[in-house]
Amino acid sequence: MTKVTKDMIISDMIALDRGIIAILMNAGMHCVGCPSAQGETLEEASFVHALNADELVNEINEYLEKQGK
Repeated sequence: MTKVTKDMIISDMIALDRGIIAILMNAGMHCVGCPSAQGETLEEASFVHALNADELVNEINEYLEKQGK
């Protein structure tokens, strides 16, 4: 089973499953496609957007589990 962590780089997470983009955008992280966001960890990007990284990790991992990944 694939699991993401808050210290993963956003582009690496998206490479696991492009459906993660929708989760990030729905949370308010609309810059997932910009070059600087591609090199940031989920925790760094969450901090910039005043989001809870742990909540996003849980949501993404639940999504991945439902996808059978």
